[in-house]
Amino acid sequence: MPFEQLSQRLSSIISKIKGTSTLDEKNMEGMLREIRLALLEADVNLTVINKFLNRVKEKSLGISLNAKVTPSNMVVKIVHDEIISILGQEASTLTFNTPMMIVGMVGLQGSGKTTSVAKLAHFIKTKHQKRVLLVAADLQRLAAVTQLKTLGESIGVEVFSVDNSTPQDVVDQALKYARIQGFNAVLIDTAGRLSIDEELMDELSRLKQRVAFTDVLLSVDAMSGQDIIYVAQRFNETIPLTGIFATKFDSDSKGGGVFSVVSLTNIKVKFVGVGEKIEDIELFYPDRYANRLLGMGDIVSLVEKAQENIDQKQAMNMAQKMMSGQFDFNDMLEQINQVSKMGSIKNMMKMIPGANKLMPDIDDDVAQSNIKKTKAIIQSMTKEERANPSLLKQPRKERIAKGAGQPLLVVNQTIMQLEQTKEQAKQMMKYQGGMPASLSAGSNTKRNPKKRKK
Repeated sequence: MPFEQLSQRLSSIISKIKGTSTLDEKNMEGMLREIRLALLEADVNLTVINKFLNRVKEKSLGISLNAKVTPSNMVVKIVHDEIISILGQEASTLTFNTPMMIVGMVGLQGSGKTTSVAKLAHFIKTKHQKRVLLVAADLQRLAAVTQLKTLGESIGVEVFSVDNSTPQDVVDQALKYARIQGFNAVLIDTAGRLSIDEELMDELSRLKQRVAFTDVLLSVDAMSGQDIIYVAQRFNETIPLTGIFATKFDSDSKGGGVFSVVSLTNIKVKFVGVGEKIEDIELFYPDRYANRLLGMGDIVSLVEKAQENIDQKQAMNMAQKMMSGQFDFNDMLEQINQVSKMGSIKNMMKMIPGANKLMPDIDDDVAQSNIKKTKAIIQSMTKEERANPSLLKQPRKERIAKGAGQPLLVVNQTIMQLEQTKEQAKQMMKYQGGMPASLSAGSNTKRNPKKRKK
């Protein structure tokens, strides 16, 4: 996510003041200087930095501390609260309580606008059960209509387009079609340019006069610098924006431009793109973002992601098999497939408190490559071999290695990985005094003879 370096710098800054008994001008000066440098490195606007630091200093100095609250914890809370005050107190979403929501996606070419509007269509269709129509009104970029049709087909959403027409006529006809066909959500991919010009602004202005938008989102690249401040201001003057869709939010970009835009324009981030897949879209929660930024993790988002992507019944069955020592390669393959649905391993690590310190050592490309190798090896086994790993002697291993296109060493490592997983499950069961009741049907009866006699 953006502010990768800032997150690490803030964690380092806070650790330096641990053990300090009071917050005074002297120790605050050094800390604020470090935060200023971290924000400058993240490409945050200077005006935003000064306002931010003044508020942090004002709230920190002379604060009443007691034995239960350390200065470092108090600084974390103050910085955390100030980040939220800029980004918004709570998540801001779209206007859903309307007979037909009409959402415009605007932005410059290269900001990921067309992909973003398709991701949003998928989100509205799956999360809110709306009947969505995508409108291809970006007639400036030759491939935009084709790209939107391809994306629409991949998510089962109809795309409305008209050849040899104007954006205004396309939108007019699309809205008439949507009302007749009973669509209750219309998402319009508007025209973009390589840079802001009067022609683009005039086109959007004409569109605003003809369409009663319920929401207008600006697609911005999180890797962009402070130039997106001017972009946001100009778009907002022409067609009032209700929110920001920040793309490439999973990248290691500086991200200061997005933070600055929100602070200077008060246009809140509503959605973020966190990967290349169509389902890689998240509602933006300021408090959760602040937690991640300060290395405090985001367990709520991690649990939500797991609930959305992992089959709970299968997970429970798998846990039972692991605890009983019956875990085989079929289970390992299923486990890999389920965890892969949750997306980037590095992004998941950011949601675990304290794990941000391990992030520099995690390479998603290497992790994905290892996952592919493991899957290829398991898929090169016969049904009998997957269910009964004890069959895997040398000749079989050599055949599997050849079939998977992997060295014999990697095949042996995969087999060892399965054995280690089973051993760890046994150790866990031993520490817990046997299989947990929730994972073993009838385990309460075995432990309570009196209850069984009843």
